[in-house]
Amino acid sequence: MAARPNQDSTLVWRKSSASADAGGCVEVAKSQTSVLVRDSREPTGSTLVLTCAQWRGFLRDIKGEAPDPVQGYDVG
Repeated sequence: MAARPNQDSTLVWRKSSASADAGGCVEVAKSQTSVLVRDSREPTGSTLVLTCAQWRGFLRDIKGEAPDPVQGYDVG
């Protein structure tokens, strides 16, 4: 996983429909090879770049699900 300046204006950023109007959440976008995560309060700030496997593993972790033994869990 890496942090990089947020420079790609072609990405479609999404945030949870459950997030507050104050913007206190993260936003995610999918590129061709990665899932990008940023702070919704600083959309021009740095972006965390995760592989698709890392993103799936992260979602499994926060949902409390067991890892998929076929896919594995790459934390990079």
